[in-house]
Amino acid sequence: MLGADEFISSPPRKTVRFGGTLTEILLKYEKGDTTDFELLKHQLSDPDIKDAQIINWLHEFRASVAYLTKELGQLVNILLKLPWLRRSREVVEEYLGFLGNLVSAQTVHLRPCLRMIVAQFVPPRITIREDDVDISDSDDDDENISANFDTCHRALQTVARYVPSTPQFLMPILVEFFPFINKSERTLECYVHNLLRVTVYLPTLRLQILELIIEKLLKLDVSTPQQDIEDAEETANNCASEEKSTEEGLFDMEEDEDRKGNKAVSPNIERMAHPLAERLDILMTILFSYIRDVCHVDGKLDINNTKDLYRDLVSVFDKLILPTHASCHVQYFMFYICSFKLGLAEAFLDHLWKKLQDPNNPSVIRQTAGSYIGSFLARAKFIPIITVKACLDLLVNWLHKYIDNQDKGANAYCDVALHGPFYSTCQAVFYTLIFRHKQLLDGSLRKGLSYLQSLNFERIVMCQLNPLKICIPSVVNLFAAITRKYQLVFCYTIIERNNRQFIPVVRSGTGGDLVQTCTNPLDSFFPFDPYILKRSKKTIDPMYQFWEELSAEDLEDLKKPIKKGTSEDEDDDFLKGETPQNDGVVEIAPHSYESNTRSPVSSIGSPADCYVPYPL
Repeated sequence: MLGADEFISSPPRKTVRFGGTLTEILLKYEKGDTTDFELLKHQLSDPDIKDAQIINWLHEFRASVAYLTKELGQLVNILLKLPWLRRSREVVEEYLGFLGNLVSAQTVHLRPCLRMIVAQFVPPRITIREDDVDISDSDDDDENISANFDTCHRALQTVARYVPSTPQFLMPILVEFFPFINKSERTLECYVHNLLRVTVYLPTLRLQILELIIEKLLKLDVSTPQQDIEDAEETANNCASEEKSTEEGLFDMEEDEDRKGNKAVSPNIERMAHPLAERLDILMTILFSYIRDVCHVDGKLDINNTKDLYRDLVSVFDKLILPTHASCHVQYFMFYICSFKLGLAEAFLDHLWKKLQDPNNPSVIRQTAGSYIGSFLARAKFIPIITVKACLDLLVNWLHKYIDNQDKGANAYCDVALHGPFYSTCQAVFYTLIFRHKQLLDGSLRKGLSYLQSLNFERIVMCQLNPLKICIPSVVNLFAAITRKYQLVFCYTIIERNNRQFIPVVRSGTGGDLVQTCTNPLDSFFPFDPYILKRSKKTIDPMYQFWEELSAEDLEDLKKPIKKGTSEDEDDDFLKGETPQNDGVVEIAPHSYESNTRSPVSSIGSPADCYVPYPL
């Protein structure tokens, strides 16, 4: 309502007439008289159209929606192109009312309305040309961009309220409008954030929207190998060091100290040097924030919300993540949600375990499930040792049963094509022992050793399937060193025999030439290897077990087998000051301790994945 003074000073409300009302114009158009209709389209398309004019037009259109049939789709498209979002509040409210009236009376225009709204999920496009090349992209200098996004979601909710079938028409449009990865980080950030907002008021679309977003993130992830990211960071750091040393030479006076200090805390310090990694980092940060906010209400974990989201994320994990090789970061959405409650972590492990042991699953899926189990048990700080032992019991019992079934068969020989899931499970067990052996021995060395001896690693290592030949050398070396120290099994005889028998695989090339290949036949990976994206890693690091370098004394200690017949008191003394809450060891091998006390830069936080030769 206008106040008395405002009413007196305001102009009288104009009506839109071209020889009659809007209804009359549309009726004349139906009869073939297009003059007034063309004038109407011209005025609506005027880039300088004023707020008052828009309000007047919309007021009349709301009363005439019954005439806006499919044949007048061109006129409706002009109305949908009106610059309503960046106008006054009165224009926005009138336009929202018009949209509601339009879709409720003429559902034929539902798709164009949805496309118009979704197109606003990114900042407005600005035109930029450099050397006659169009490099236009979206920009968000508009201070009202957040309010505009809020209004877009109001519009979408209005449409969904009038047309219950909106979700099924909306989803293909959300897929279509997803920006290409070469768009600006801000464009991608806004679009993904707005997609996730849609799931709040259209929950039936949540699974599909999560699939869409994670599929896009996965493409970014696999197209940006970790080595490329690390190389880009190293190059950027070297350039920054050179610039800093140059500046320190040029500006050596006290008054320049503040300037240097400011540069040291530049906001760019969190930017990834690799452009695709920067985009992935931003989007993973958004995804983690979404998971946290959905699962927590007023700062407390809402178990029902968390379970529902967990089910959706597991579904996406099965469909997209498990079949994808060489993703480095996206799978951490499962790591993160499982950290909220132990029951979720145990449910995830049980889910992977069922995948692993099910012979109806493809071998590659079973192998990947094994890799996830081992990596998850080793890296997740929030998994207690009792859960680790329960998982080891399951995995090792399965290995022994597998050996029982193969001992008398014709396939009882070393072949990764035949026994891939077996080797993947062996590697998961070895890897878990490497990271968790001190916790397994914590409290009472005698009880811990008794438990490890009950797993009968010797039978697994000595079996005809020969897992030490297939598992990657870095894991084999560490497993051998630890099991030797605690006299669980002596692996080095088998390792040296395998090394002597190592013959490069030779296959025929397309032209008949012989091609030598030396790739790892298991081609295993650890999906929860260190997370290196700068912003989003802050979410993961507090719950993540990093690889810990050992001192020279620790290395010497690892070389010495423990003495048998130690008393219970001596057991406890042996452990004091030696067992951290979570531990790791560096890669070592007989006769090569000194050369392997440091991991390479590319493997910070993880055991080095390299082949260590043994003396013959």
